Amino acid sequence: MAAMTKPHVLVADDDRAIRESLVRALELEGYEVTAVSNGADALTRAKERQPDVLVLDLMMPSVDGLTVCRVLRAEGDRTPILMLTARTETSDRVAGLDAGADDYLPKPFDLAELLARLRALLRRVAPVEIHDDQLPAVEVADLRIDPAARRAWRGDRELELSKTEFDLLELLVSNAGIVLEHATIYDRIWGYDFGPDSKNLAVYISYLRRKVEEGGEPKLIHTVRGVGYTVRES
Repeated sequence: MAAMTKPHVLVADDDRAIRESLVRALELEGYEVTAVSNGADALTRAKERQPDVLVLDLMMPSVDGLTVCRVLRAEGDRTPILMLTARTETSDRVAGLDAGADDYLPKPFDLAELLARLRALLRRVAPVEIHDDQLPAVEVADLRIDPAARRAWRGDRELELSKTEFDLLELLVSNAGIVLEHATIYDRIWGYDFGPDSKNLAVYISYLRRKVEEGGEPKLIHTVRGVGYTVRES
């Protein structure tokens, strides 16, 4: 984003009350907002002018949020996507991540939490000056991460990771052998501690494990109950 330019948020939600309240809140926070009521319009607007971040409702008539996400990702569009869902089942949240969303937030949501999620997504795509010698590759067993290229491999198999998944895996692998507490991970990845009742981190860890171990490889991501998570060889 250019200096002094307001971040542009594209909001797609068929619930008029939610849509209009989001527009008001985001504009008060200094965002430029485009709001639409369905997925078809979201795709049209995203192609007319690429936003800095998208907020997509999962369930919309005709073209839903999952379809919008899949279409954009299939076209190579890597714009950060925050998925909103009224569904509470883990499988539904995972469906959003599988479609290419970078983060999800269940309804009803707290506005402060939504704003924190958006700030975290925008920070991760902000342009930074990168020097290869400052970002050496990190490895644990046969898991290798190239931070400069933002790519990861398990053996010869490259992992397909979203921005959030890559950031989380990089954090864990860079601190291999160290147990990172939930609050520490939330602060480093999302910039906001969502509290002890949030299942956000657990869902991401579960999904990340599926990708890291889908070839039947030995377990590397371990849960330390009541504390947090660590990466180490079994």
